[in-house]
Amino acid sequence: MNIVILAAGQGKRMHSNLPKVLHPVAGKALAQHVIDTARTLAPEKLIVVYGHGGDVVKATLAAPDLAWAEQAQQLGTGHAVAQALPELGAAAQTLVLYGDVPLTTAATLKRLLQAGREGLAILTVDLADPSGYGRIVRDAAGNVQRIVEQKDASEAEKAIREINTGIMVMPTARLADWLGKLKNDNAQGEYYLTDVVALAVAEGLPVRTAQPEGEWEVLGVNSKVQLAELERQHQRNLADQLLVAGVRLADPARIDIRGELKHGRDVAIDVGCVFEGKVELGDAVEVGPYCVLKNVKIGAGTRIAAYCHFEDAVVGPDGVLGPYARLRPGAELGPEVHIGNFVEVKKSRIGAQSKANHLAYIGDAEIGQRVNVGAGTITCNYDGVNKHLTVIEDDAFIGSDTQLVAPVRVGRGATLGAGTTLTKDAPPDALTVSRAKQLSLSGWQRPVKVKK
Repeated sequence: MNIVILAAGQGKRMHSNLPKVLHPVAGKALAQHVIDTARTLAPEKLIVVYGHGGDVVKATLAAPDLAWAEQAQQLGTGHAVAQALPELGAAAQTLVLYGDVPLTTAATLKRLLQAGREGLAILTVDLADPSGYGRIVRDAAGNVQRIVEQKDASEAEKAIREINTGIMVMPTARLADWLGKLKNDNAQGEYYLTDVVALAVAEGLPVRTAQPEGEWEVLGVNSKVQLAELERQHQRNLADQLLVAGVRLADPARIDIRGELKHGRDVAIDVGCVFEGKVELGDAVEVGPYCVLKNVKIGAGTRIAAYCHFEDAVVGPDGVLGPYARLRPGAELGPEVHIGNFVEVKKSRIGAQSKANHLAYIGDAEIGQRVNVGAGTITCNYDGVNKHLTVIEDDAFIGSDTQLVAPVRVGRGATLGAGTTLTKDAPPDALTVSRAKQLSLSGWQRPVKVKK
């Protein structure tokens, strides 16, 4: 089949310099949602009709399988589809989608394609309040006769609750002739794609309809209010899928998934969590409130306390993390690792059963197993120009308030006394201390505040 995605609109009511179809839902452009769904149908041709902000739209959505057609003037949906005609394979059906209607499912589109296999088919839905939409006009036998837009409808036609979503499938072989017959003598002075329905009826072609599972599948975006409403609807849909699959959500209305979330069994997620990119949660993982996880893999049985922020990291099984822990890109934690409050780990590997429970920075480091990193410890990995590696071998004990000036190595079983500034390698199984001599000065007086 051919699929044409109309994405030329300006979206004046968005009050934004960003083209409407590039505004995000769940962290992805509206039009990208449509393109991704279209790809699941394996079309022979996938054409995007662009217009307002065309260079930005093309650059953002660019992909090898997309063809592009420019609608320099926005003269209506019929005019928009006409711009794509040179790209269409005449022997196939043409499915028309909209770049600002992102939630239509592939299952619904497959039903529509089936309904239109012998002629033309329209995706319709019954609305309690159909105001603003084109109405489906049927004859006494229930056959579709035409579509009338709200501004052109009579009072009787305005009472019709079945509306046109704009999504339809048509025989491409007839499309060029139909589009050539469209007229713009209507309230908006535009060439309506919907007028091809009456032309198909006049030629005796069957005109069928199909319906989506829910109204939310055909919701479009014309304002920031509608964008926010669509975001919440989409997030609720995703939350419901998680619940059905066995994930325990503290509140399905307070979760945001902006990418792909995979999970095992008995996973629990508290309120306010954000998942971005590709996230994988193993069996029995618990995620506390207000955590942000982006492109991370969390091993089974790991418990993440509140307000943690992880990005491009891997966590082994049975870890204990947070609250207020931060894993930056390149962090790799082994099994049963503890990372506590206000500990930051960047581009470092930490071995099994090692702990950094308080107020530490671990960057560009290789840490072995069963290592204890005391409070206030930092790896001084940056000399102002280059980054250097710190290596801490198995069973080492790093005392509180230690600075490890990389490149440096702490041997297996070594102990560093509190307050040490390590600039040379520490030997294994020994105590290394670097401190100034302690002095007590009698008669010393604290400074007093001088009155102004």
